[in-house]
Amino acid sequence: MTQQRIAEVVRTTRETDIKIKLGLDGTGKSSIDTGVPFMDHMLELFSRHGFFDLEVKAAGDIHIDYHHTMEDLGLTLGKALVDALKDKAGIRRYGSCLLPMDEALAQIALDLSGRSYMVYNMAPPAPMIKDLDCRLFHEFFQALVNSAGMNLHIDLLRGEEVHHCFEAVFKAFAKALDQAVTVDSRVKGVLSTKGSL
Repeated sequence: MTQQRIAEVVRTTRETDIKIKLGLDGTGKSSIDTGVPFMDHMLELFSRHGFFDLEVKAAGDIHIDYHHTMEDLGLTLGKALVDALKDKAGIRRYGSCLLPMDEALAQIALDLSGRSYMVYNMAPPAPMIKDLDCRLFHEFFQALVNSAGMNLHIDLLRGEEVHHCFEAVFKAFAKALDQAVTVDSRVKGVLSTKGSL
């Protein structure tokens, strides 16, 4: 591929100031600073296992809680994905992954259809990871789905350690998205009988 698919998005509100640079044809290099340590770890995993080059710098009202930062990270990452994909010409569109992380097993299926829909079948074995409310991962993924126009199914099939559960989900999401954004020489235009995504 001659042209690198890279996007840089800045989102600034009274609640957050977020800058994301996303390269879809990368090697998995990352520089992540969200102000939410566990989310830094998850986005590093996403970058590494999806072979996405990712830079994230976020400042949010985390003195209140992590909600605005988590949600706006999803919105900004989704917008970066849309911008990097441009017209989606040649991509495989669909991706899926069944991924183990020790005792945890996560399954992701997604479609870069342009239509936002999420099925979130995840009941973490603990409500918190340190001071992070696990329900905020739903907010992150819902915001990403809405911003990216993605159909995303997240299923945690089993897991006893909450860290392992989310690690399996983020790694599986990365692998599935990597499949979906991969350019396939057999795809002419976009993979749709309608002619657009």
